[in-house]
Amino acid sequence: MFDDTDDTDGVATRVGEALRRADATLAVAESCTGGLVGSLLTDVSGASDYFDRSVVTYSYGAKRDLLAVSRESLDEHGAVSTAVAREMARGVRDTADTTWGLATTGIAGPSGGTDEKPVGTVYVGVANAAPWGTGASETTVERHVFEGSRVERKRRFAERALADLLDRLE
Repeated sequence: MFDDTDDTDGVATRVGEALRRADATLAVAESCTGGLVGSLLTDVSGASDYFDRSVVTYSYGAKRDLLAVSRESLDEHGAVSTAVAREMARGVRDTADTTWGLATTGIAGPSGGTDEKPVGTVYVGVANAAPWGTGASETTVERHVFEGSRVERKRRFAERALADLLDRLE
C-alpha cells in the first residue's frame, strides 16, 4: 500500500511531478472513494498547478447529471463496472476540459458485494485527451480487488487509482 502522507516520493507527489513535466491537467470523478483521491492530490503543495477538481458522484443521478454517464450503461452493467468507470473518466475529463480524467467506482463494503463483484472490488478509469483531430485519445479501465475494512479499502482504492494514472503518465 502506498503511503504518501509524509513521503516526498509518494504516489500523489509522483503523479504531480509527471503532470507538471507533461504540462498536463487532471480532474477526478469519485464514487466509492468519496473525495479521497482529490484529498490525496491536494495534500501535495502546489497541486493547483495541475489539479482542477474532484467530483463525488455517489448516486446514479449524480453520475448521469454531472458526468453524462448513460442510463444504458447503468442499467446494463451497474455503477460498479468497466463501462461506467470508462464513462466517468471521459465525462470528468471533458466537463473539466483537462488533459486527464481519473475515475473510481467500487464496493467498499462491508455489504453490497456479489459473487461477480465482491466487496473490495474497484474499477479505475483513466482517460486522456490527445490533441484534436489525432484520434489518439484513449481510456483504460482496470479492475482491482482489495481486502481490509471499509476505510482501508477506500484508501487502497484511492492509492491504486493514482498508481494506475501514474502508469499511464510514465
